[in-house]
Amino acid sequence: MSDTAVQQGTPPTPPRRGLTRRTWTLVVSLTLVLVLGVLGGFARVPYVALGPGPTYDTLGQADGTDVVEVEGQETFPTGGRLTMTTVSLTDDVSLFGALGLWLSGRYALAPREEFFRPGESEEQVRDQNTKAFEDSQTSAEVAALRHLGYPVKVVAAEITKGSAADNVIQPNDRLLEINGKPVTTADEVRPALETTKPGDQVEITFQHEQDRRTARVTLGRAEGRDSGFLGLLPVDRADVPFEIKISLNDVGGPSAGLMFALSIVDKLTPGELNGGQSVAGTGEINEKGEVGRIGGIAFKMVAAREGGATTFLVPAGNCDEARQNAPEGLRLVKVEKLDDAVRSLESLAKGGTAPTC
Repeated sequence: MSDTAVQQGTPPTPPRRGLTRRTWTLVVSLTLVLVLGVLGGFARVPYVALGPGPTYDTLGQADGTDVVEVEGQETFPTGGRLTMTTVSLTDDVSLFGALGLWLSGRYALAPREEFFRPGESEEQVRDQNTKAFEDSQTSAEVAALRHLGYPVKVVAAEITKGSAADNVIQPNDRLLEINGKPVTTADEVRPALETTKPGDQVEITFQHEQDRRTARVTLGRAEGRDSGFLGLLPVDRADVPFEIKISLNDVGGPSAGLMFALSIVDKLTPGELNGGQSVAGTGEINEKGEVGRIGGIAFKMVAAREGGATTFLVPAGNCDEARQNAPEGLRLVKVEKLDDAVRSLESLAKGGTAPTC
């Protein structure tokens, strides 16, 4: 009988198996979740988020400084609040961030192109809003002082380069006569040139600093008008021996004008214009005291009510939208002009009524 050798050692390796279908499904799912999470957290969407912004009492202080300060003129004690409202705008929103803001119920999403024109930087938009805010302060001052009976003057705000007025009149020069006609408001400047034509020579009398000057200029031509073109932008300014300062940082846009004007009126007249109550509002205002519609009023009303306001001044053009979105407990007062707002607040302070939306 022959011997049989039996080889002993490492057992044979079992056949290699791949990942199961269930494992692959799990791996792919986790990968997708991870990718979506990264995209949702970092991918930007072409939208901005709008919501209630900060509020400021125009009768009070911000950062330790009076929001509205009158220097060189007697002022009177005030009470309550005259609150200006704002809208917050959040740019550079991620997909998940936009979803979260929308689900909160306090914010709305709007296409970014409605606020930023193509190629326009955030800095450019910020500069435009700052300019609009500064213009609203000037308009509020003129409207308030005109309401109180103070005189106004006409000044050249801007000069068109290469025009008849260029190198003759400087910005902030006071206009006295044009083409032999006295001008006491900005609205009188263009009619003073109605009978002229391009190439005509006219005399302009103006005040540069303390000097009264008269110059003869040759009128130019402007598209869309038959009369001669002088080339300046006239605006009304208060002609008073005292100064009004409005100090508020990091706020832009024109819609605080109405509340600034009311604060000036309140400080320069005896009594409490708001009856000692908390009044909020919004509205762009021009030098004539006319109040224009604004954007984002639904968010502004929320901010006002959360800040304790019981009355909200609404531009007449915003009444329909305001009525549909008014928070509980907020009385809406319709305003077309500064005079309307003053009369309404005086009436409410005495327990009377006011026009509502």
